[in-house]
Amino acid sequence: MKTFGLIGEKLSHSLSPEIHNVIFQKLGIKATYNLFEVENNNIAEVGEAIRVLNIKGVNITIPYKEEVINSVEELSKEAEKIGAINTIINCEGVLKGYNTDYYGFGRMLNRFSVSLQNKKVVILGTGGAAKAVAQYVSDSKPRDVVLIARNKEKAKRTFKKYDVFDYKDLKNIVGDIIVNTTPVGMYPNMGESPVGTEIIKKYNTAVDIIFNPIETEFLRLARENGLKTIDGLYMLVGQAVKAEEIWLDTEISNAVEEEIYLKIRPLLEEKL
Repeated sequence: MKTFGLIGEKLSHSLSPEIHNVIFQKLGIKATYNLFEVENNNIAEVGEAIRVLNIKGVNITIPYKEEVINSVEELSKEAEKIGAINTIINCEGVLKGYNTDYYGFGRMLNRFSVSLQNKKVVILGTGGAAKAVAQYVSDSKPRDVVLIARNKEKAKRTFKKYDVFDYKDLKNIVGDIIVNTTPVGMYPNMGESPVGTEIIKKYNTAVDIIFNPIETEFLRLARENGLKTIDGLYMLVGQAVKAEEIWLDTEISNAVEEEIYLKIRPLLEEKL
């Protein structure tokens, strides 16, 4: 039986086991998906642990998407461009890193009919998730891409090819799509939003990659101001499906992906 899992700091509310177990069931794969909570001072040992325990593949979640790059021998093309990984495959002891957040974000936008072409996209946050989102947006022929950081100078050193501003600059920025990649508003700190109504209402579409809760305070404010809103659950499913395609060397249809999404959404609603 093959072993897979999720590596992160605090994982008690993760939906990943449910998603991957549904995929295993649909594909007739005998496998287990476990949660591996790792303290920050042990993250450097992750690569060796994957080899020793003969784990076939893992997902990586906050706060380790950038740090674990040092644990792999090879990077996929998108991971190399992004500088962060969230998926590792163990190929007989050789570890290769991928960024399936990139694909999950794209699949989510496609599912909800959001085009980035010729749009001005403002991204809140400059962490590991923002790297994947910014790269996908940049690859989708937007009119402009802007990142908003708490520490503008630090972010500029990482996001060299993008315009980077801090939050106080937002009052002078108008765009089409605003994307939250920060953890602000995520369970258990619900009821918080990275920006207020006066900023949100300058856009047509609001996307939050947070999936717990399904409707964050950010999305609630956006909905009440007439914006199209998209939560992060389909991105979670999409990146998980892409990870399985990598691990199992197979292709999973859009119909199966949609079925998984429709099965997982009620499970999340039950947890809230």
